[in-house]
Amino acid sequence: MKTLNDFNFNNKKALIRVDFNVPLDDNYNVTDATRIISAKPTIIKILEDGGSCVLMSHLGRPKGFQDEFSLKHIINKIEDILGVEVKFAEDCIGQEAKDMADSLKPGEILLLENLRFYEEETKGDKEFAKKLSQLGDIYVNDAFGTAHRAHASTTIVADFFENQKCFGSLLAKEIESINRVMQDGEKPVLAVLGGAKVSSKITVIENILDKVDHLIIGGGMTFTFIKAQGGNIGDSICEDDKIDLALDIMQQAKNKAVKIHLPVDVKAADAFSNDANTQICDVNEIPDGWQGLDAGPKSLDIFDEVVNQCKTILWNGPLGVFEMENFANGTIALGNSIAKSTENGAFSLVGGGDSVAAVKQFGFENKVSYVSTGGGAMLESLEGKTLPGIAAIME
Repeated sequence: MKTLNDFNFNNKKALIRVDFNVPLDDNYNVTDATRIISAKPTIIKILEDGGSCVLMSHLGRPKGFQDEFSLKHIINKIEDILGVEVKFAEDCIGQEAKDMADSLKPGEILLLENLRFYEEETKGDKEFAKKLSQLGDIYVNDAFGTAHRAHASTTIVADFFENQKCFGSLLAKEIESINRVMQDGEKPVLAVLGGAKVSSKITVIENILDKVDHLIIGGGMTFTFIKAQGGNIGDSICEDDKIDLALDIMQQAKNKAVKIHLPVDVKAADAFSNDANTQICDVNEIPDGWQGLDAGPKSLDIFDEVVNQCKTILWNGPLGVFEMENFANGTIALGNSIAKSTENGAFSLVGGGDSVAAVKQFGFENKVSYVSTGGGAMLESLEGKTLPGIAAIME
């Protein structure tokens, strides 16, 4: 696996695929700069080597050239974070971009305009990728969030840099963290899978059963498994067409000596609302008209015990509807358990949109080993797929 450390960038121009697809408010202020901060180590290493950087990214899902999706809006934020002036090319290809890239001096940074102003980017167009490739000497992919897409800037462009391509430090860290769970995890290995639907996690579950010793299933997925075993789940969310699959997963786990831990009690509500009436029920005795919206206290005690006996922990998905304050307790308690286990030497990886949002919201970011920056890319990695953006560097 070639990383930044395999290259000296002195007098070299690095063409870096970053993921600066950051959220903006109505005044174009960046509301969460995590992705820019995450790219900083790669950029600074190249500048300190005596190289220059040409940064390329997308922002949003524009239809052609749309000013609201211009990367010019985030230049000030990038400069604040990097502490370096950033030049801006008003197009990502063409003569102006080429001239600006050619005239870059060591220590300088050029940001290209939004790649997705061209549909050729998402189509993985070879000619478009070739034009991008002419803007740098070494290609660096540091955008894990888009590594599962075979786009021109994430995959195809690498074909034009035979031995002059590598992973940035963020992408390298993502690959190492996933490998640490999926291949080299110190046992016992635990996966915590939450979220609403079994269907969105089937391939993840089937792929990780060979890698883990314990599997905690929480969130809305719980009730498909409980109903499959004959429990009464009231009005809780359930995928009736996945009941046979849930039984099959439990049998597979048993055959592979993987212990599945489901909630034994839940905090149920008489409506899907923060202001609903609530009660604690056994998970398989939820009354009609009530729905489980969070894990209950007995479940959290059991989960805490499991988490703290494991040495490698993957957390993907919340235990309840944490967006509502009254149903956030399960997710917070799980976060505390994982934080405690991490402090005691376990390796913990958090990935997937909702769990990352929960970790940030409840202040666990610095209490776990690693928080992944890519939702879809992370899921596809856990499904055992080789991501095109990663394969392109490995070739």
